[in-house]
Amino acid sequence: MRAFFDPEQSRHDPQQFMQLGRISDPKDLPSRTEALLTALSRRGITPEAPPDYGLDPILAIHTRPFVEYLSSAYERWSQLPDAGPEVLPNASPYWNGRPEWTARPPCRSGSIVAQTNYFLGDLAVPIGPATWTSALRSAHTAVAGADAVIDGAGPAFALCRPSGHHARADRASGFCYLNNAAIGAERLRGRYKRVAVLDVDAHHGDGTQEVFYRRSDVITASVHVDPVHYYPFFTGYADEEGVGDGTGFNLNLPVAPGSDNATFLATIDTALARIRDFGAEALVVSLGYDAHAEDPIGLLKVTTEGFRAVGARVRDFSLPTLVVQEGGYQVSVIGDCLGEFLDGLRGGEGSG
Repeated sequence: MRAFFDPEQSRHDPQQFMQLGRISDPKDLPSRTEALLTALSRRGITPEAPPDYGLDPILAIHTRPFVEYLSSAYERWSQLPDAGPEVLPNASPYWNGRPEWTARPPCRSGSIVAQTNYFLGDLAVPIGPATWTSALRSAHTAVAGADAVIDGAGPAFALCRPSGHHARADRASGFCYLNNAAIGAERLRGRYKRVAVLDVDAHHGDGTQEVFYRRSDVITASVHVDPVHYYPFFTGYADEEGVGDGTGFNLNLPVAPGSDNATFLATIDTALARIRDFGAEALVVSLGYDAHAEDPIGLLKVTTEGFRAVGARVRDFSLPTLVVQEGGYQVSVIGDCLGEFLDGLRGGEGSG
């Protein structure tokens, strides 16, 4: 099994996070990657650094004005008088809810403050001096994983950090800047006619949903905490099924807070059955560990061993598969969660 990671992805080091009205300690810590790298090492997997693919794979998903904003925001922000240590919005425009639109029109103002309010959707996506580099190399990691799948390497793991599934075509939010899973899925579409994205992060993959919401060649299926109770709150409901050509090709399967292994896995089975009916030729798994019972911002009760069962289900599905790292913030358990998933995916190989 091939895996991909660039140490540049660890340079993104957020300093603040708004939670329940308080500036609190950040959750997406660089130390997350060390725990995951240790899990790979214990299973004899040495990640490869991805090539530099430039911007073309990213611009296949994201708008150019958004990408240009992300790449220049910190430098421009730093030139403001009395600028804070990170780029953060103080007002975000209302998302117009037009699912037939791929993205909004460009921001009408060239002001860095206006564009920050336009392109950053919440206070969970601070931009620091290394954020763009980390996000860019994270996206390249997903592309490299997709290319390995296309080349017949078997399942590939993209250790993406920052995560991506909340990033829309023209907006960053929820710790996510570029949508790695969508970028990987689009890359796979260059080889396979029908691609599926299975998102098992505890949060709804709202960015991935929106990217493919109008398309019939990519089905998105997300198993997540009911958004009545949980971020992102405004999407992830069962009646969101796609629009236009994409009608019927988006599946949301919300589960109740407190759901355990049995409910979580049964709901994944439902998602996989729908993907099978779709006739998918390749699969992208958005893998988060925030469904774990010990996650500091989680609401589910999935155990570490539960992730082995998720991996086994993906193995039994027998499709060319790209696994893309998403969330999971209890550093003491995420390495074991990844290890269990990989053992299930590889049929029990490795040290456990």
